[in-house]
Amino acid sequence: MTSSSLNHQQARRREAMGVLWHCATADIAGYLDAVAVPAYEQLRQPENGLVMLRGRIGGDGAPFNLGEATVSRAAVRLASGEVGFGYTLGRDGAKAQLIALCDALIQTSEFSDAVETKVLAPLRARVVADSKRKAAETAATKVDFYTLVRGEG
Repeated sequence: MTSSSLNHQQARRREAMGVLWHCATADIAGYLDAVAVPAYEQLRQPENGLVMLRGRIGGDGAPFNLGEATVSRAAVRLASGEVGFGYTLGRDGAKAQLIALCDALIQTSEFSDAVETKVLAPLRARVVADSKRKAAETAATKVDFYTLVRGEG
């Protein structure tokens, strides 16, 4: 595998994880039902844990520990050998497992197109629509402040 194709696959997986992370478990499962999922084994049962969230003073200053967040993670291996990993904020092991399964499927030549068209494309459209709706709701509450300058001099 060339460096260019490896970078393309990594970018594709990263983009897919970004879409799946924003979606509900039931939505992912519903769209994934349209794909003929091959046999797979769980390498890591869904489990919950904590990660430390780090911040930077002023955005680019000294790092500091902001606090902890709960995450769920899982790992699966397809019968053909591809390994998928899934992480999500919160305590949703089922979602982490579905994300891991999608991650493994998009690495295959046989299932990647089906997952893109039947799972990721509709979920991506839903995420974009939700984002636009939230932006419109936020814009509706915008208040413009202005200062009147008195003529005293």
